[in-house]
Amino acid sequence: MRAIRYYKYGGPEVLRYEVVPRPAPGTGQVLVEVAGTSFNPADAAIRSGALRYSCALKLPHIPGVDLSGWVAALGPGVTGYRVGDPVIAYLPAETDGAMAQLAVVPADGLAPAPQSIALADAAALPVAGLTAWQAVHEQLRVEPGQRILVNGAGGAVGRLAVQFAKLAGATVIGRAGPASIASALTSGADLVVDRGAAGLTMPPFDGVLNAAPASGAELSDLVARIRPGGSLVSITGPAPIDRPRSVTTSVMTVRRDAKQLAEIARLVDTAGVSTGIAERLPLTEAPLVHRRYAAGALRGKVVLSPPPAA
Repeated sequence: MRAIRYYKYGGPEVLRYEVVPRPAPGTGQVLVEVAGTSFNPADAAIRSGALRYSCALKLPHIPGVDLSGWVAALGPGVTGYRVGDPVIAYLPAETDGAMAQLAVVPADGLAPAPQSIALADAAALPVAGLTAWQAVHEQLRVEPGQRILVNGAGGAVGRLAVQFAKLAGATVIGRAGPASIASALTSGADLVVDRGAAGLTMPPFDGVLNAAPASGAELSDLVARIRPGGSLVSITGPAPIDRPRSVTTSVMTVRRDAKQLAEIARLVDTAGVSTGIAERLPLTEAPLVHRRYAAGALRGKVVLSPPPAA
């Protein structure tokens, strides 16, 4: 089969598109024919070696933790799935991933794919969807009637977080940069404001999700906009705690959760949750996507699809 693979840590130039051995599922595993995968900033950090001590790879390595596709074969002991079933998964970063025609997946990490969108597009859901879900429901614990601010509402995580917070009954204000405002406007936020706007006066928020790279000054400003006793969760850098007003802040790390992923897929079908994919490219363009990210020229979610497996 064909896959993207790298033999050493480094820049985007280490990525190769080449023929690799066809994998086989072991006990408790499923072989999936990949319909799509997607780029996440963590992919670049892992590839560079920046996370080599917390995410040890066996090189050469096939990247890609987001996966959508069809069940191609079942390993020993796997029940509940049949060949041809459409599935999605968030793969362990340490194992070979989804930037390939075929991928081996732990069966307990699979979730049924949504039926109302193209299967390749469903690859945009696992990492971004779980990050947004856990931020909204576990970190901020959004409740009906609350006012929530999502900073970076035009990005993959922010866009989904807006939708999950709205479904939870909150009033949601989105903040986005000029290049992302168009995407943020279609997220369903009650109001979208420019991140660069100065002197913006609003009632305080019950909670804030920072889903974008932000300076210390911007994070401090976000904390100042939270009511006493409220909270901020960030998926990028840490924000200062405001102890006098009992405003708490934290940095979250997403975890794999197949049940939550199945619920997110269900909401795509039943509540119209949308991914807001920016680009759909062939898998061969993965090195270009990494180069564009390194240059700061990547905007929105990019889905990559391999050719059909032989």
